[in-house]
Amino acid sequence: MLTATTIALLCVFAFLAGLVDAVVGGGGLIQLPAMLLLLKGTPVPTILGTGKVSSLMGTAAALRRYAGQVPVRWRAVGTAAAVAGVFSFLGARVVSRLPQELLPPLVLGLLVLIAIYTFWRKDFGAIHAPRLPADREPLYGAAVGLVIGFYDGFFGPGTGSFLLFAFVGLFGYDFITSSASAKLVNVATNLAALAYFSYTGQILWAVALPMAASNIAGSTIGANLALRYGTGFVRVLFLVVVTAFILKLGWQVFGEVRW
Repeated sequence: MLTATTIALLCVFAFLAGLVDAVVGGGGLIQLPAMLLLLKGTPVPTILGTGKVSSLMGTAAALRRYAGQVPVRWRAVGTAAAVAGVFSFLGARVVSRLPQELLPPLVLGLLVLIAIYTFWRKDFGAIHAPRLPADREPLYGAAVGLVIGFYDGFFGPGTGSFLLFAFVGLFGYDFITSSASAKLVNVATNLAALAYFSYTGQILWAVALPMAASNIAGSTIGANLALRYGTGFVRVLFLVVVTAFILKLGWQVFGEVRW
């Protein structure tokens, strides 16, 4: 049974998730574990669907704050968003049919590589220098949208961080431009996945709406911080979030091992 205390705690975590997610992604690292802990007994697809409401509203608020302040290369990012939306919907459809225990080890390995590369490249994401020819950016955008979009619909946590890394590493954008671009793609993936969860009745609206309001507040503050303090701040927070995600998944993957 839901209590006012449970909803209040979920709102606190949604606020923190929105704040972090608006800057570097990874809000799911905060929000999803809190929901799994505080909503015990609730089916996982319903928890994911409920969380998507909060994530979508917060991400849209961050995107609105970035709009007009950060230039977006619409051909590449728009293509990524459109493809990601389609594959996020497909990912949401199969979320209850495939064994999710296979994903954490794979995601853990990818995050370790991302962290090592970002630590090693001190200038990574510091300068906005698009490296792909304009006619190839949409093709790369489609590839990014396909892979990360499906992942977001199926599993989700860390999507914003993966998008951020992709726009910096593949496209050569700086961290601020990549963060704004990731928000546009993330809105599309969240909206598509939410459409499926809503259609199948897998949303607890009494929980989702107050969490969404809290996430919006956190996202607005996070976007303001990113715009104020620039790429250096975003890079540091990105590394903090990725490291925290590595520790969380590492415990999930190896915590049950008996030495």
